[in-house]
Amino acid sequence: MTTTGREQAVVLGGSMAGLLAARALADFYERVIVVERDELPAGPVHRKGVPQSRHYHTVLLRAGQVLDSLFPGLVDEFVEAGASMPNLLLEARFRLGGYQLATVDTGSLAIQLSRPLLESMVRARVAALTNVKIVDNCETTGPHFTDGRVTGANVVYRAGGRPDLLEADLVVDATGRSGRAVAWLTEQGYPAPAEDRIKVGIAYVTQLLRLDPNLRPAQDMILVGPVPGRPNGFVYAAQEGGRWILTVVGMAGDHPPADPEALLEFVARSAPPDVLDTIKAAEPIGDPKVHKFPASLRRRYEHLRRFPEGLIVTGDAICSFNPIYGQGMTVACLEAEALHRCLATGDTDLAHRFFAEAATIVDPVWQFNAGGDLALPEIEGDRPLRTRLTNRYVARLQRIAQHDPVVANAFIRVIGLLEPPTALTRPGILARALLGGRSR
Repeated sequence: MTTTGREQAVVLGGSMAGLLAARALADFYERVIVVERDELPAGPVHRKGVPQSRHYHTVLLRAGQVLDSLFPGLVDEFVEAGASMPNLLLEARFRLGGYQLATVDTGSLAIQLSRPLLESMVRARVAALTNVKIVDNCETTGPHFTDGRVTGANVVYRAGGRPDLLEADLVVDATGRSGRAVAWLTEQGYPAPAEDRIKVGIAYVTQLLRLDPNLRPAQDMILVGPVPGRPNGFVYAAQEGGRWILTVVGMAGDHPPADPEALLEFVARSAPPDVLDTIKAAEPIGDPKVHKFPASLRRRYEHLRRFPEGLIVTGDAICSFNPIYGQGMTVACLEAEALHRCLATGDTDLAHRFFAEAATIVDPVWQFNAGGDLALPEIEGDRPLRTRLTNRYVARLQRIAQHDPVVANAFIRVIGLLEPPTALTRPGILARALLGGRSR
């Protein structure tokens, strides 16, 4: 730990982005306090503050690498706790743009476990750090400003309603897309960040299942994405405890029903027959759960010229991605790495340096996902010539990827954030696009 005179940092929000930020801060501050509004459970239990937790989650390979760097041995602990780690395209089936990607050993692993198990294990690792304290049942009322600088966080303990001021050299807002950082800034006379928004109109319905051992799919995960004319799809995957999770998603108002029989009819619109048979034969565990996500939202903090010292924003409070791409937690991991790098080079202009680094992480993911959304005519939004040409090129690659393992592997590496989207335009991939996959 290198404190260099840094005494205390406060993280607002105890979900994944907040926990990861706390881990980065712990190497530089004598004390780190994580403030969480919810009462935190002792184990892997769903909680009110994470309504999306009942739906499918995955830790992409890039996120797994970061987690193992921050918490050595954590991925092995996930597996010991029952997580599945399919080799993508060898033990997992992807159908993108209406085409099933070729079966190939990509070496890219996804970690499949429930969100409560994931978060509880990360939280236990953070809580075990000797200079970190997690305080739950504690409401944040905003940063405390002194002469234009943030010098702490105002909080209220929900048991008894007692207010308190937590003094801090740095406050990190990790309260998610619904956080009030924009309001806090404008109340103090600072400009609000510009926002980009794509109205995707998503609804999820998730059903946990117990499978017939004789009708288990050949892969541990099957993903079918939306296509023009059918803006819906699903993911069907193994989880801990021997159960499977079926998360069905619909965009632009084409929403899956919560009624179990009607849900099966909805899934039949996109499911391969062999997969549909295993779903029909499975035993439901509990009732279907519903979650809605109106729009992808990005706040451009990197463009602000004025921003208070002593405050930064991270996670979904910067960018809340369309969750069908499953990349939000991986971006949060990469932002924690960026925060660590920025702190290692000092406190001067910390917020601007961090937001600039975060933007380099968010930019390619946002652009690639926005292109995927706007490839569906059902999604509202401007489609400049560059977007239309890019989507035509990606659609061609998806068609080629059904029989070309090199192109299929390139897609998986981009989806897993192991490579930037520009990897799909490298000379070798361009040649395969031009030659229809026959290039060697």
